[in-house]
Amino acid sequence: MKILFVGDIFGAPGRKITKELLPGLIEEHKPDLVLANPENLSHGNGFSSSNIKEMQQAGIEFFTNGNHAWGNKEGASKLDDPKFPVLRPANYPPGVPGRGYEIVKGVLVISLIGRIFMKKDFDCPFRKMDEILEETKGEDLKGIFVDFHAETTAEKYALAFYLDGRVSAVVGTHTHVQTRDERILENGTAYITDVGMTGPYDSVIGVKKEIVLETFLSQVSQKFEPETTGTMVFSAVVVTLDDKTKKALNIDHVFKLQ
Repeated sequence: MKILFVGDIFGAPGRKITKELLPGLIEEHKPDLVLANPENLSHGNGFSSSNIKEMQQAGIEFFTNGNHAWGNKEGASKLDDPKFPVLRPANYPPGVPGRGYEIVKGVLVISLIGRIFMKKDFDCPFRKMDEILEETKGEDLKGIFVDFHAETTAEKYALAFYLDGRVSAVVGTHTHVQTRDERILENGTAYITDVGMTGPYDSVIGVKKEIVLETFLSQVSQKFEPETTGTMVFSAVVVTLDDKTKKALNIDHVFKLQ
């Protein structure tokens, strides 16, 4: 089993480079499952159903999520539809629309969100993972893939070590900078601290530099706008699993500038 996961796709620039590069990468790597994080698809904040369809046409089959899951009301309203191929983080409190995990082509795909430096008071991602693994222990799975949308390296590493040997991969998202520290942990779980962003490279994590600089200099909130010019980046990882053990054999980063 081979899984290709595309890091946070940011706005129209991210969608454009995904459409341009992803088909060739699928041809090159021949993944069995293609996933992505869509929380920034719509102008850097949330996703619309048309954005999701656009990315499906480019080759992405299923989507995780992050703290901007609710940024586009139209897209967020679809999260309760079981046919809509988008998760929301599993450790939101009970009663929140949507679901946090799903079995896709035999792979248990899980979306989680961190708690350190996040503005909301989320449930514990560690205990939520225990619950999910208990709920799905009777399933005949080809692998277990976790997108951990979190701010700090420490929290991401801690969850990975907590799950080492119990899941196939833990990949970090949210900080938009590819860390290139991919590795296979001692008990067979693939890990990378952050997959990175897909979108405008000449920016501050997707946003126009001038706007972010003015925010820091003035301490007055500005309306963020995606950068639409300059170099674009495509960030992803390819994880290969052992078909018998479901543990990771390899994890490679993909980092392309255009």
